[in-house]
Amino acid sequence: MLVDFFLHLKSRQLPVSTNELLVLLEALEARLVSGSLDDFYLIARALLVKDEALYDRFDRAFGEYFKGITALPGMDVLVPEDWLRLAAKKHLSEEERLKLQKLGYEKLFAQLKQRLSEQKERHAGGSKWIGTAGTSPYGHSGYHPEGVRIGGESVGNRTAIKVWEQREFRNLDDTLELGVRNIKVALRRLRRFARQGAATELDLEGTIAGTARNGGWLDLHLRPERHNAVKVLLFLDIGGSMDDHIQVCEELFSAARSEFKHLEHFYFHNCVYEGVWKDNRRRHNEKLATWDVIHTYGPDYKLVFVGDASMSPYEVSRPGGSVEHWNEEAGQVWLERMLATWSRAVWLNPLAEQHWNYTPSIQLIRQLLSQRMFPFTLDGLARAMRCLSA
Repeated sequence: MLVDFFLHLKSRQLPVSTNELLVLLEALEARLVSGSLDDFYLIARALLVKDEALYDRFDRAFGEYFKGITALPGMDVLVPEDWLRLAAKKHLSEEERLKLQKLGYEKLFAQLKQRLSEQKERHAGGSKWIGTAGTSPYGHSGYHPEGVRIGGESVGNRTAIKVWEQREFRNLDDTLELGVRNIKVALRRLRRFARQGAATELDLEGTIAGTARNGGWLDLHLRPERHNAVKVLLFLDIGGSMDDHIQVCEELFSAARSEFKHLEHFYFHNCVYEGVWKDNRRRHNEKLATWDVIHTYGPDYKLVFVGDASMSPYEVSRPGGSVEHWNEEAGQVWLERMLATWSRAVWLNPLAEQHWNYTPSIQLIRQLLSQRMFPFTLDGLARAMRCLSA
């Protein structure tokens, strides 16, 4: 298993060596970790990865290789009961799904409070209690058209309007080599060059003219280098349904970092609220106040949101609507404040444009941005750059 894992890391361009693999094997033989996959992840990362900048790449490769595995084979660990239950989760027909009714925002949380006070034991299946693999609006690994996911991973329905767990997202890799160079070409429509800073570049025309005026004696002229003077604020939606679009977002992120000298990026989840962050590994401890961002960067910045805008409409329109925490003010309020500060703004959506009309939250955000939402295609990217340049 370890040899295959080692080769998998090598195939993902991680600079791991045979000596490091042997040290990891010795650690396992010495029983320095239990059969827990979390423990193995920590010791493998500590022994195999020599540069913190490669942590995200290691996380991705680790997740690909151990997907669906919760314990190391051969470590004499019993298969967890939760794993067996999730494997047998209930699959509903379309007719059964249509019979389930949404409760509405207030009733949903009032009923959850009542369930928490009444429930005394764990439940699996069923339609009432907080549990797993059922049709209750509370719990995980089942289905309900509008509910609260409590613990566990999403099974792909993406109908939860709030998630009660601490989720970890990874940073986008800005060193990714682009497969499609045209993204860079599209971003160049936004460039505006200016000469700023120290005079370090030879001004050939000025030198020739000055030398001619000086009777042939060399009159050397220097000038500042030309740089792209455009300033960009890039806000990237991360986690949840955006996991389906990581590659294209990394390509944009990598292209933007190379094209714009004045680029600041921030992460958010689903909708912008009172806090954003720069590093997903520290997002719970090192959030930046959105007010501070608004007061730090001037109105000459261009504002670019990247996200699929696919969420519960409550996340945009209601206080407390955030899927992860209780927000005192609605996401709509924060978006309006940002648009008032940076009037040149667009939203890039990696979701295919033909699906936009079926998602209420996309319609809400399009209205807030005065229809300045563009698909993440080469044509959509070019139109977005023209909109920012107008």
